[in-house]
Amino acid sequence: MRKPVFITGEEAAAMIADNATVATIGMTLVSAAETILKAIEQRFLETGSPRGLTLVHSCGQSDRDRGIQHFAHETMLSRIIGGHWGLQPRMMQLIADNKILAYCIPQGQFAQLYRSMAGGEPGKITKVGLGTFIDPRIDGGKMNEITMSAPDISEVVTIGGEEYMRYKPIPLDYCIIRGTYVDEYGNLTTDEEAMHLEVFSAVMACKKFGGKVLAQAKYKVKAGSLHCKRVIVPGVFIDAVVICPNPEEDHRQTHSFYMDPAYCGDTKAPVSSDDVLPISLRKVIGRRALMELSPDDVLNVGTGIPNDVVGPIITEEGMSEDVTITVESGIYGGIPMGGIDFGIAKNQFALVRHDDQFDYYNGPGVDVTYMGAGEVDAQGNVNATCLGPKPTGAGGFIDITTNAKHVVFCSSFTAKGLDCTFEGGRLHINQEGSLIKFVNRIKQVSYNGKIAREKGQKMHYVTERAVFELQAEGLTLTEIAPGIDIQTQVLDLMEFTPRISPDLKEMDMAIFMEGAPFGLRKYIFSN
Repeated sequence: MRKPVFITGEEAAAMIADNATVATIGMTLVSAAETILKAIEQRFLETGSPRGLTLVHSCGQSDRDRGIQHFAHETMLSRIIGGHWGLQPRMMQLIADNKILAYCIPQGQFAQLYRSMAGGEPGKITKVGLGTFIDPRIDGGKMNEITMSAPDISEVVTIGGEEYMRYKPIPLDYCIIRGTYVDEYGNLTTDEEAMHLEVFSAVMACKKFGGKVLAQAKYKVKAGSLHCKRVIVPGVFIDAVVICPNPEEDHRQTHSFYMDPAYCGDTKAPVSSDDVLPISLRKVIGRRALMELSPDDVLNVGTGIPNDVVGPIITEEGMSEDVTITVESGIYGGIPMGGIDFGIAKNQFALVRHDDQFDYYNGPGVDVTYMGAGEVDAQGNVNATCLGPKPTGAGGFIDITTNAKHVVFCSSFTAKGLDCTFEGGRLHINQEGSLIKFVNRIKQVSYNGKIAREKGQKMHYVTERAVFELQAEGLTLTEIAPGIDIQTQVLDLMEFTPRISPDLKEMDMAIFMEGAPFGLRKYIFSN
């Protein structure tokens, strides 16, 4: 029987050749093979090798320090093809400084590209990406100046008279994965991992191109002791296994804790009063955004305000059994964790593979998706992927917003310095933000308002002081917060004049009140 060798992290690092293409599988710090990644970095710092690498990854894989931040060295990397870099400051700096070639592929398309590659297909064929900065007729997903003259990694093709994106296969030399238990034959499980991810698809893609698979595991067990249904990757596809010598440091379930059985589904955690969010700008935005729900809706939450507040508010309002929360990592139900631990949840009732989850998002689409945003223009185009000098990338944003039936963007009205208080159901602006978000021209098209209108997609843009709806005539102001002057605190702070609804309303005062619940369930079931 073909079996992997069991080696140290240093020996695994020594296997990586110069100029190789390396795929790593994880999300945030979940499933990051730290022992191997650290050893690769240490080898480079000591010897200057491996160098000239191409790093391939579907998700953001860092906690600002660990994960694929270990690859963020000039000359170590020559090219990166990734989905998101928001938690990778050193990697974003390399991209911004034109030190490496940098391409972005939407996260879901990337996860499913592995499946296409594994099956010998000519790439991933999809409509996701058309009309956005991913489209090769716009930027081609190229994230800095030096990449603009480099070859395209995608193209637009016509099939049956309709346009599609083709994301081209990426030959892999190595794939680095992580699991929980591995037996003496190399059979690998992911029992204690907080996500399934696209581990097997990536392994098969690597094998299709003759590459090697390196796996990090937490425990080694006797051959034959693992139930066959628990095995995610059979050992015949793994070339080398590293047993993590320091799991508390280098095999953490996620950034914030080493291991919590509630986040891998082994237990259900009680919900305490500590889970009730205090009133804040983010909570106000989340409350109003959730008023777009209907009973039995299946919804998605993106990073930022949505993931941080939507789940807790739904729990506070007693609506956990009335709607279903999903997260791109494969989560159904439960209370998602936010911030640096995005992508995990406690008390979820189902957890599917990352690439399978995007079959839902890219196919029928969720009823409502809640997404963060940075800029919006008069036509409803939204930038959520390049909000400053350092590019963050698309993540799952483009995949999910393309096919959702209703997109609700959640954002403060201005940024950088905005300070608000809430008294008696009214909003008070103590200090205005210095950064305008409603602009004449957005920096990068992450969401195409024209395409959305053409296919009849609903879109709202919810802020703490105003609500806009994308209508046939363009972006339309439909609601304003109590206590806000429409001219000086809304219109004067926009670079364009929106259409104002003839039925302009005042936002419900209950949204701005301390305490929970604020009445979401009653509102939804009475409308």
